[in-house]
Amino acid sequence: MTLHDVVISGATIVDGTGAPPVTGDVAISDGRISGVGGSLQASRTVAADGALVAPGWVDVHTHFDGQATWDDELDPSFSNGVTSLVMGNCGVGFAPCAPGEQQTLIELMEGVEDIPGAALHEGVPWGAWESFPEYLDFLDGREYALDIGAQLAHGALRFHVMGERGVRNEEATDADIAAMRKLVAEATAAGAIGFSTSRTIFHRSLDGSAVPGTYATVNELRELAFGMADGGGAVFEAITSESIGDLEAFGGERFSQRHELEMLADISRATGQKVTFTTVQNTDRPEDWREVLDFVTEHNAAGTKLYPQVSSRPIGLLSSLEGYHAFMRRRGYLAIAHLPLAERAKTMRDPQVRRQILTDDDIAPDNPGSMEALYEALQMSISRMYVLDDVVDYEPGSECCFLELAAAQGVTPLEAAYDFLAEGDGTNVATMLGAGFVDKNLDAIREMLVHPETITGLGDAGAHVKLICDGSMPSTQIAHWSRDRTSGPQIPIEFLVEKQTRRNAQLYGLDDRGTLQVGMRADINVIDFDNLEIRRPVTHADLPAGGVRFLQPVSGYLATFVNGVQTRANDTDTGARPGRLVRRH
Repeated sequence: MTLHDVVISGATIVDGTGAPPVTGDVAISDGRISGVGGSLQASRTVAADGALVAPGWVDVHTHFDGQATWDDELDPSFSNGVTSLVMGNCGVGFAPCAPGEQQTLIELMEGVEDIPGAALHEGVPWGAWESFPEYLDFLDGREYALDIGAQLAHGALRFHVMGERGVRNEEATDADIAAMRKLVAEATAAGAIGFSTSRTIFHRSLDGSAVPGTYATVNELRELAFGMADGGGAVFEAITSESIGDLEAFGGERFSQRHELEMLADISRATGQKVTFTTVQNTDRPEDWREVLDFVTEHNAAGTKLYPQVSSRPIGLLSSLEGYHAFMRRRGYLAIAHLPLAERAKTMRDPQVRRQILTDDDIAPDNPGSMEALYEALQMSISRMYVLDDVVDYEPGSECCFLELAAAQGVTPLEAAYDFLAEGDGTNVATMLGAGFVDKNLDAIREMLVHPETITGLGDAGAHVKLICDGSMPSTQIAHWSRDRTSGPQIPIEFLVEKQTRRNAQLYGLDDRGTLQVGMRADINVIDFDNLEIRRPVTHADLPAGGVRFLQPVSGYLATFVNGVQTRANDTDTGARPGRLVRRH
């Protein structure tokens, strides 16, 4: 009888192929799956009776581009069972970066992804690379708790080639485009697994300017996709104009959804490259996602390779005294904002202070692209905000909404939100459940999830550190949709697992992982599925320069293996760092 290195015994196996669960053992030898099913023997046994065993999650939408240069853990992905991730999304990143270019890239990342500039200044080893291949070489010299793949960002590329003309979003010349295409080819040949671009005016640098490339011509984007093909092929990732709404408050999007879909289809047809792009239910046109799915179904049948990227829960904008909230630019609040949290909350409960802050004027932030500029949007969204319990329900009833709470208390929704945030020690958290929750349920998200042409992502792990905490989407995807949902149909666990393992891995050419089949990489999660819990976000001051971020406690991961090495045990880091940079070729 074959003696394996490790056997996970008595498991409920969901193997990532879409096949129904079966009971049996999973064996590991030399970093690979060496046996599945039946009763297997090994030098070490991990008892998994009653536990769910699945491939490690593949998260294709993260923003660890800076964090990966100083941190080897890469939470929140690490604590949510992710064993492979893709960063460099949405057109923002840190390579190429010649000496003196870092300040612009820092301000771009801080404005778009809400990662503190001070943390990026202090944490990133500027000067350790200039070109994108050199950036990959730097990452290749590090060890991680999970595997990472990097995409070349349009914003950094355009600034590097065009300088201030690129930042001002001037139209690229033929020479500019040729230079960028060459660099895309070099990056892809060196192992970049994708190229990303942002087309929405919501994404802005600290000074309020749009991301370089936001208004790029179809010809520029086609040529850059041809650059990927020149280098051996990769994935073209985009957040398109109008994908998150009209954005009239920012002047309105420049391109229509139909224009963007036709453009992406043209890019895929002309270059043969795979294209993935943000697709959500937005509040301005809540049925437009249906057009996207219909368009993709028709064009993929004719040979295009379009992959709408959808979320598994609403995009949630957090509101907390430790992060951003509707009162953060009120004159009276700014006068006490320096106080320690608990003391600040206590001061806010003083009737005179409460009255002053609720009626005060707002003072606009110095940087119009800062996330603090969201104070007006947070004020206008109070009626659509929900309080978060300790264990979070992302499909809450109306009784958790400030609109209904205010009516019960005989106050305005703004007053109800103020009093909630000022309770106790000031750690209460509310969320505006926006994209995907327009109809006050997740029926639209369910339709998008089960559609055969979509892939799942949009968790933004590593980004929006004080505004969004959706890096736990992989855990929500299985817990809510196959176990907890009561307000509508659930989704079979085998479908959900395949959706965020094999399907995502295959999109990015990671064909050695994503299923529990003999010969595949031993990237594995062992989950106490009955007790898997996603809790309310809490803050940690653990970024460089004392930067603060929200992390969401998740419990129920009994073990995680990366390349056959156990990285987590009972929701705890084992200290092992088998993860490496994944190159496309």
